[in-house]
Amino acid sequence: MTHSQEQTGKVSKEPFPQYENEKDPLLRAQGLTHYYGDKLGCREVSFEVYPGEILGLVGESGSGKTTVLKLISGQLKPKAGRVFYRDALGEELDLHGLGEGRRRLLLRTELGFVHQNPKDGLNMNVSAGANIADRLLSGGARVYREVRNRASDWLERVEIDTQRLDDRPGQYSGGMLQRLQIARNLVTSPRLVFLDEPTGGLDVSVQAKLLDLISNLTGTLKLAAVLVTHDLAVARLLSQRLLVMKEGRVVETGLTDRVLDDPQDPYTQLLVSSTLEA
Repeated sequence: MTHSQEQTGKVSKEPFPQYENEKDPLLRAQGLTHYYGDKLGCREVSFEVYPGEILGLVGESGSGKTTVLKLISGQLKPKAGRVFYRDALGEELDLHGLGEGRRRLLLRTELGFVHQNPKDGLNMNVSAGANIADRLLSGGARVYREVRNRASDWLERVEIDTQRLDDRPGQYSGGMLQRLQIARNLVTSPRLVFLDEPTGGLDVSVQAKLLDLISNLTGTLKLAAVLVTHDLAVARLLSQRLLVMKEGRVVETGLTDRVLDDPQDPYTQLLVSSTLEA
């Protein structure tokens, strides 16, 4: 909760849906394989994501982590393998077997995607409020006053002055743009959010504040997320479980602290030692 929320007593009005049985995975990736022409993107990648957990995907540039993120979020169709998502009604859906309209609706309501470059996830030609409202309208909201109030509430929750609701994103700083993108994604109460290097390219002080915000929101809302990052410190702070990728394959997986404190694979050992020496 922000300082301004403590003063006004404002809290979130909308519940965030959770599973009755949290032993059931929210998302299952089975044998995901993808190529870009002759170039390998990833090969035989399998894992599960459970309600309320943050799963981290780490590895060097070109390791395949971003390809996997695009596959499990429905942005890419795998050459082989399947992605299953359990929706709010408890039905397990083959994400790539859905019609385009149904998949897009899921991506704008139950799922969210925070891009490394916030301009890729925002409409820079409309106001901050309109960016948030657009996602609400996709979820069925129709009453203008309610839409505007919820947009304002979410600006406050990501610590942006609500008086900037009508400003265009181009008037925002880099850190504020990322906060706005987070607000846009979370306003529809998604159950699973994909985070693609969410602090990439930001100053260290801005990164720290943004990481604190993400940690607080995901923890408070018990939100499930898949985080892609090359920064092991970010992975340690945000994720409970880790997948280490190299050349398109998962080479090690386990609880984040265990993997980073006692890496078993030589590649993971190299990543950790490189971080310690930096």
